[in-house]
Amino acid sequence: MALFPSRTIAWYTARMFIIRAAAFLIGLIIILESLDLLGESGKILAAAGNGEAELWTYVSLRVPQLIQLFLPFSVLLATLITLATLNQNSEVVIFKAAGLSAHQILLPLLIAAFGVAVANFAFNETVTTRATRTLKVWQENDYARVPPEKLLTTESWVRGGNDLFHAETVRGVGANTVLSSVTIYDRLDDRLIRVVMAGTARPVANGWQLTDVTSFDVGSGRRTVEPTLFFESSVVPRQFTTASINPAFVPLWELWPQIAEQRAAGKPVDPLVAAAWHKISGPLSTVLMPLLGAVAAFGLARSGRLFVRAVIGMFLGFAFFVADNFMLAMGNFGTVPPLMAAWAPFLLFLLIGEAVLIRTEE
Repeated sequence: MALFPSRTIAWYTARMFIIRAAAFLIGLIIILESLDLLGESGKILAAAGNGEAELWTYVSLRVPQLIQLFLPFSVLLATLITLATLNQNSEVVIFKAAGLSAHQILLPLLIAAFGVAVANFAFNETVTTRATRTLKVWQENDYARVPPEKLLTTESWVRGGNDLFHAETVRGVGANTVLSSVTIYDRLDDRLIRVVMAGTARPVANGWQLTDVTSFDVGSGRRTVEPTLFFESSVVPRQFTTASINPAFVPLWELWPQIAEQRAAGKPVDPLVAAAWHKISGPLSTVLMPLLGAVAAFGLARSGRLFVRAVIGMFLGFAFFVADNFMLAMGNFGTVPPLMAAWAPFLLFLLIGEAVLIRTEE
């Protein structure tokens, strides 16, 4: 009844699994990053002042994305190779003859995979999100050198009543919100009355306090310059700070408060909720790989069906990735509830893996 009847066997199988997973991940990253760099190096070097250092900068920003994407695939391949090797060498037969059940044989792999999932989650939320945002800004600037302050820039359009606000930069939240390079299209009954341009705008009661103001009256054609101006409007700061959220750019612990702000602003949040839950279920999918690949571990190697079993395990693993991406896309379209979009594939294939293992081995 012990979880690990033999610590030696548990450590032996877990070490085999982790070493192979790391080897597959490193190999995939080297190959895919080399191909990716060949395709992007021309664009990077085309920007004035770029050289070898910028190529390495691109690699450092792109590698975290590849790790996030291909770590589950590496765990799946490592599972199949580890279990197929144990089967081929009749080590699985020895384990079972020593009294270990199928679940006890797989448990070290499952625990190691859970540790990989935790490390993957921490890496994604602390490194990958920041690298993804930095790379996106750099690519939108055609790989030219980006000033550090531009990384904080958020262009935003907001509508309040008939009026339209456009801000080049949005900083701060709530009463501390500061808009820079603001253009306000003052409209009445869908008719443009005037255009107000300001250097900065800060929220005050019932409106915004503008500085460095230039106004253009459409009816009279008169241009007015003023140091300050109060503009009455129903637009509130959170309409700017919740205008656009890309979950790939935001760590999970910052994403949930932003989702709450979106919901308070009356904006749809189901795609964001699905993406937030998937930040947990995505890395946790590595725990499924030993279970789905377990079909390659059992059965007599002499039967000649070891390759067929490995193919079945690979099919189950890739079927999970297809179902996971499909459900996440359905969640983004609002077709299915967010929790179902994030967790349904995980739970479904967990049951499939357990059913196959119990029916065939237990």
